[in-house]
Amino acid sequence: MCGIVGYVGKKNAQDVLLGGLRRLEYRGYDSAGIVTLSGDRATLLRAAGKVAELGKLVERQNLGDTTGIGHTRWATHGVPSEANAHPHQSGDVYVVHNGIIENYKDLKKSLKNHEFKSETDTEVLTALIDELYQRDDVKLEDAVTQALKVVDGAYGIAVVSVREPNKIVVARMGSPLLIGVGEEETLIASDASAIVNHTDKVVYLNDGELAICTPGNVELMDLASQPISAKVETIEMDLQTIQKDGYDHFLIKEIMEQSESVKGVLSGRVLKDQNLIRLGGLNMTDAQLRSVEHVFIVACGTASYAGQLASYYFEELMDDVMVHNVIASEMRYRQFNVPKNSIAIFVSQSGETADTLACLKEMKRRGVRCLGAINTVGSTIAREVDGGVYLHAGTEISVASTKAFTSQVSALLLIALVMAQTKGLSQELLAEYADDFDKLPGEIKKVLDEKNEEVKVLAGNYKHYNHAMYMGRGALFPLALEGALKLKETSYIHAEGQAAGELKHGSIALIDDTFFEMAFVDNDWLFEKSITNIVEVQSRGGHVIVVTNSKKDIDAEELIVVDTKLKHLTPLVYNLISQLFAYYVAVERGNDVDQPRNLAKSVTVE
Repeated sequence: MCGIVGYVGKKNAQDVLLGGLRRLEYRGYDSAGIVTLSGDRATLLRAAGKVAELGKLVERQNLGDTTGIGHTRWATHGVPSEANAHPHQSGDVYVVHNGIIENYKDLKKSLKNHEFKSETDTEVLTALIDELYQRDDVKLEDAVTQALKVVDGAYGIAVVSVREPNKIVVARMGSPLLIGVGEEETLIASDASAIVNHTDKVVYLNDGELAICTPGNVELMDLASQPISAKVETIEMDLQTIQKDGYDHFLIKEIMEQSESVKGVLSGRVLKDQNLIRLGGLNMTDAQLRSVEHVFIVACGTASYAGQLASYYFEELMDDVMVHNVIASEMRYRQFNVPKNSIAIFVSQSGETADTLACLKEMKRRGVRCLGAINTVGSTIAREVDGGVYLHAGTEISVASTKAFTSQVSALLLIALVMAQTKGLSQELLAEYADDFDKLPGEIKKVLDEKNEEVKVLAGNYKHYNHAMYMGRGALFPLALEGALKLKETSYIHAEGQAAGELKHGSIALIDDTFFEMAFVDNDWLFEKSITNIVEVQSRGGHVIVVTNSKKDIDAEELIVVDTKLKHLTPLVYNLISQLFAYYVAVERGNDVDQPRNLAKSVTVE
């Protein structure tokens, strides 16, 4: 969740580190800090709060040092404070750390000579490295290696010392790190966005690997100190995607980008003229696809709701396939069975989600073919799966995921269609989906252009509520779950997503004048049943907003009619309404829209 950045070269390290931390602030923003080295001097600057607070300190003490490491923190062990901020110091050693050291209490008991000043597990790791580094003939990388051999848990770390001021030692186990290689400079980051303006050449660190970074040079080894060849890859990231481009927030920018971002997942894959869906990255033969009887879709949060929505399409397209939607954080600790002829699809925007990655490793251990629907090229999950689909949605900065959801559903549906083609999907139905995909970018743009102001006004009318319920039937039920999630994580309004048919089984007891409801209604065979649920809510004092493509007369407090030509993909344009609504309600309530409290973009620890 936290952000790491490091630099060794000839530039002003404080400027490089601070710029990198600003781009990583969406990953953690409870506190921030940097340490820079020059000769035998170290300058440590830390501040509670956002990176701007650290920036004020840098302005007063910008010394021109050329080596350093920095960190922006999302608190786990210890409250947000300057004392708990990274980097942590012990003697000559400074450490920044993402992850959790699970056995830190036992290690702390053994470190009798260290006076601990923080509540963090990271300071314990720092003290351990320092103790092992006391002998003059011990190199920094040797001390780090020995310390990591007795550590349990997850980590991505960067370590420096005034004794070796032109060196950064980094290591990874379960928490992402990459190394940027430039001309006479080397950069460290937990996310490519922090260094893409300096270099597009990177080395991705794998679990159990350690790197010694000096200006323009990287030496890789394992924890047994055996050398490993460093593979330099090219970052595929557009700097434009990490700029606001005149928008007030990244969230609204990313919502508005969806007509373009969805093209990234569809381009070259939907051949409308040939009535064909083509995916080159699945690495499965037609016979293998045809044999699939069970599909596990594994994800967390918004990605999980994308998988749940996609499952309805799998079931519509193939009557011989059973879909198992599983929340990764639950699945990794369950004694689950995997039937024969199963595949697993792992969905993640970052490609680094800890729980999803743990499930992937377990599925691979069991010999299950694993596919990915991933946005971040070069991420751990993307490198670990047997095949899959890159979303190509562009970098998503706002913590609340929007464009990734649209692309995830589209990617999963593409996989379903490719599989269905091998099982004899009718050309008529295939043509309908191909036509919908062809229209989707334009339909998204039309809805965003036509409904933006209407939803903005609507949000102003409902901003004062503290309770909400979203509801839908069929494929619109996952949409209700996702809509409720967007509202609560941005506006802090208590919101529930509900299968409309389940209201009378308990949740309708909540409904009174203090709730508003958002109901998604499609003009299909479930229309009348959905209207009945709305009437039930309104008769109990509810305030119902209906989002629909129907031209029929619907009795609701507010009615948003989405005029769309889509036949199967209407949930993706309805979802735009709930995204815009959540955004504008959060703005009206004065919240930090891009960085909601207690949340961070990538969940890389449990």
